[in-house]
Amino acid sequence: MNIPMKLFSGSSNRVLAQEIAEYLGIELSETELRKFKDGEISIKIGENVRGVDTFIVQSTSFPANDNLMELLLMVDAAMRASAQRITIVIPYYGYARQDRKVEPRVPISAKVVANLLQSVGVDRVLTMELHSDQIQGFFDIPVDNLFGSPLMIDYLKSLNLHEPTVVSPDTGGTERARFLAKNLNAELAIVDKRRPVANESEVMNVIGEVNVKGHDCILIDDMIDTAGSITGAARALRDLNARDIYCVSTHAVLSDTASERLKKADFKEIVVTNTIAIPEEKVLPNMTILSMAPLFGEAIRRIHNGESVSSLFIKSFDN
Repeated sequence: MNIPMKLFSGSSNRVLAQEIAEYLGIELSETELRKFKDGEISIKIGENVRGVDTFIVQSTSFPANDNLMELLLMVDAAMRASAQRITIVIPYYGYARQDRKVEPRVPISAKVVANLLQSVGVDRVLTMELHSDQIQGFFDIPVDNLFGSPLMIDYLKSLNLHEPTVVSPDTGGTERARFLAKNLNAELAIVDKRRPVANESEVMNVIGEVNVKGHDCILIDDMIDTAGSITGAARALRDLNARDIYCVSTHAVLSDTASERLKKADFKEIVVTNTIAIPEEKVLPNMTILSMAPLFGEAIRRIHNGESVSSLFIKSFDN
C-alpha cells in the first residue's frame, strides 16, 4: 500500500511489540498511558496517524479487563485521529473460552468482546490460536488467526526425541495434537478426563493405539491457565511409565498456582510462546519461551503491502 505504517503497543506486552517493530525495521510509535486514582485509564496517541496504516499490539491477558479497556481506548483515539486503517494485533484473545452458551442465562462473552472492538472502529484483527475457530465468525471484519505450530515444530524436531508420542490432555485438543504428531512423525494419544467443576479436572485414562511406556511424550494444549489439566495428564502418563514428558502450549496464562504445579509435575521441558508477557517470578528453569515476533511481523508486513497471508496458516488440521 502507498501509505505509511505505524506500530503502537499497549502496556500488556511491550517486549513482543518491540520485537515485532525490530522485525519490520521500524520504530515502535509513542503512546501515553496514565491512570487516575480511581482506576480510569487515559490514553494519548503520541504521533500523527492521519492517513496512516495503524497497527496496535495488545494482548487481553491479565488484568484482562484493564488491557481490554486500554485497547478499546487506543483504537478510538486512532480512529478520531483519522487513521487510514486500524488493525489490532491481539496475540492472546481474552474471553475466548466463553464462546458459547453452556448453560441457561449466561453471556457469550467472546462475542461481546468482538462487538465492542468493532464498535470503536477496528478494521481488521490479527490474532493467534483462538480457543475455538468459530470466534472468527463473531466478527464482521477480516480476522487472521495465526498458529505457532511452525516455530514449535522446528524447535521440537531439534530435540531429537526418543519414540515421540504427542498427547492431547483432553478430547477438545485432538485436532491440534494430530497435526503436531503428523508433522513430527509421532504417535498420537488422548487423555480422557472429567471436569467436576470449573478449573478443576480429574484425569481418567489415556486412550490411543500406542503404548507410551518408554516413549518421550509431548503434551500439547492451546493454553495453560491453572495447569490442572496438563499436570494431571502428565501424572497419567507417568503411571504408564512414559520416558520424558514435555509440556507445549501457545498461551502461558499461568493463573493462580500454575507455576508451582508445573514445577511439581517435573516436566523435562516446558515450551511456551511470548503471546503473553510472563512475569519473571513465574518463569521456571526448564521453561523455553519461543518468540512469535517473526510470525506476527511477517503477517503485518503482508497485510500492509496487500499481500496474501494464507501461507502463514499452515494448520490445515487435515486427517
